[in-house]
Amino acid sequence: MTGGVEVRTDTSGPYEVLWLGTGPLRLGVVPALGGRLLSLRHHGTELLWRNPALLDDRLHPASGHRPEPASGPMANWANYGGDKTWPAPQGWSSAREWAGPPDPVLDSGPYTARVRTGPGRASVTLESGHDPRTGLRLRREFRVEAGTAAYDLRLTAVNASAAPVRWALWNVAQYPGGGTVRVAVGPGFEEPVELATGTAAPAWTRPRDGGTVEVPAQDVVGKLGFPGATGRLTYTRGRHRITMDFDVHEDAAYPDGGSRAEVWMEYPLDRPLEHLGGLAPPDRIVECEALGPWERLDPGASTSLGIRVTVEGEGAEGVVGMEGGERA
Repeated sequence: MTGGVEVRTDTSGPYEVLWLGTGPLRLGVVPALGGRLLSLRHHGTELLWRNPALLDDRLHPASGHRPEPASGPMANWANYGGDKTWPAPQGWSSAREWAGPPDPVLDSGPYTARVRTGPGRASVTLESGHDPRTGLRLRREFRVEAGTAAYDLRLTAVNASAAPVRWALWNVAQYPGGGTVRVAVGPGFEEPVELATGTAAPAWTRPRDGGTVEVPAQDVVGKLGFPGATGRLTYTRGRHRITMDFDVHEDAAYPDGGSRAEVWMEYPLDRPLEHLGGLAPPDRIVECEALGPWERLDPGASTSLGIRVTVEGEGAEGVVGMEGGERA
């Protein structure tokens, strides 16, 4: 415990699990599994989707699963769930696209971890190995403060190669299906872009106030991109609302038709989707995705994206809002 923030390292399994507790929130981070945040609990209620066939509640491997770096088609991907960072654009047609997941370095490779603590605060910095396919090294820094139901996530991509590359940062958070996503959009509204259609693109509506686009719960496998996003994604399910506020650069180029935010939905199917590399959705899942600008990076140069995640709602202890809470 450091001034109200609890930091604990669990070494009882095959890899380290780092737990950060603020009081209202408890974050579980696994550096060995692609630097993922694999648990986000608000007063004891789990908010992230995590694959129970692969990981248990301690974030240890479940029922004989053996984690290892993976590559190849989507059918080979061990979808653990949680929150992770990838490079965009995604694709399989050229070296200028990220051909994952799976990916043996940035997605399923081990990350190093550095923990720092101070009065009433703590941070965990995770760093990938050098990925020869993209030239990148990714860094994810989580920062928490005592008594808050929020955390800050700072993403950085560094060109660790000897040649220029062009990539965007892409953060993907997976939540259990059944809720509604709201994407804040600007006054010069641009319709969502249909991307990566498995069965169909998600349906959407634009409320009368015009300030958001709503994507309700639905059984589809597909994605929408939002060129007009202004830097806020909200996912509401049951008694919880999770808000992601992220940096947007108005004059910058973005991948995927200019998308600054994306929403993916999936649900279990009778057979894998062969046109998506054999993807077999394991559950009803909603992804809230924030993107950074699509930038040319010279050797040694970097690009960053800041995200603040705030949680509101009623947890297992019946505590509403962002104040108080029991010790994590």
